[in-house]
Amino acid sequence: MSIAETLGIELGQVVADQTLTLTRDSLVRYAGASGDFNPIHYRDDVAARVGLPGVLAHGMLTMGVAIGAVTDWLDARGWVSDYQVRFTRPVVVDPVDGAEVQLVATVGALDDDEARIDLTVSYGGQTVLGKAQARIRTL
Repeated sequence: MSIAETLGIELGQVVADQTLTLTRDSLVRYAGASGDFNPIHYRDDVAARVGLPGVLAHGMLTMGVAIGAVTDWLDARGWVSDYQVRFTRPVVVDPVDGAEVQLVATVGALDDDEARIDLTVSYGGQTVLGKAQARIRTL
C-alpha cells in the first residue's frame, strides 16, 4: 500500500493550518532545554544594543514548533525522516502579546514510500522559514 493510501492524502492537500503563539515563557523554556542562553532571546536591552527590533525567538524553536504541527497530524502513523529549513527572518516576541506564527503544511510531493510536506511558516505576513520541507514515511 502506498503512503498516499495509508495516510489518505493527495498532492496539494493541506494537512495542518494553525496559528502558534510563541511567548517569552516559551523562550525561557527553550533556552533551558537547549542551553542557548544568548541574551538576545530574553533581554530587550541587549537586543536593542545590537540593533535588533526586539527579543527574538530561537530559530530552532520556531523550526521545532512548526514541525510539531506535522507530527501531531501524522500521530503514530509514521515518522519524519528528514526536515530542513532556511531561516529567512526573525520572529520578534513581544513581552506581553508574544508572537503569533502562522503555519500551513501541504503535501508537496508523493511517491510510493514517502511524502514531502511543504511548510509555509510566517510571522507578521512574512515568511520566517524558507524552503521548509519535511519528508515523512509510514511505519
